[in-house]
Amino acid sequence: MKKVQPIFIVGIGGSAGALNAYKALLEAMPHDTRMAFVIISHMLPTAHSQLTRILSRHTKMSVRLASDGMSILSNHVYVMPPNSDLTVENFKLKLISPRNSRNKQIDLFFISLAEAMGVRAVGIILSGYNGDGTLGCKHIRASGGKIFTQDSSAEVGHMPLSAQEVGCVDFVLPLNEIPEKLKSLAAALGK
Repeated sequence: MKKVQPIFIVGIGGSAGALNAYKALLEAMPHDTRMAFVIISHMLPTAHSQLTRILSRHTKMSVRLASDGMSILSNHVYVMPPNSDLTVENFKLKLISPRNSRNKQIDLFFISLAEAMGVRAVGIILSGYNGDGTLGCKHIRASGGKIFTQDSSAEVGHMPLSAQEVGCVDFVLPLNEIPEKLKSLAAALGK
């Protein structure tokens, strides 16, 4: 199978309560969307994360632990490792370890995603406390990209509500409706 650059790079941010949301979203997502998905999850710096292994059981897409310089390919899921920050540039991941600050990883990734991808940037905010991701959502919207938040099904609604309150969210949806909307956005780009 030919390895191609994605139509969209979709950043998916979450914290407390997001594991079930990641699994449900990936289960609902077709494996051949021609998009790439990057999971930015709050974890303790010392965590020994099994997130890559766990999520690989919920999708037919390739799920990989992100590493510095890794190419971002269609129909792949990339998971940020603990104690790191992740950015994107020229369809490659840039890993900064140790991380610079606590619970700002989603903002950092989304801001770089907006700069790198413009209208082909998508941010999804799932369950979690505080407001990480809100600033990054503003950047994605300003660059012409699209923002989704999980609806009231979020186990912890702080992060989705924070993004919604600043008025930068395009779609507030249950997880099982996000894939169809992503597909229609890709079709609207004419690809």
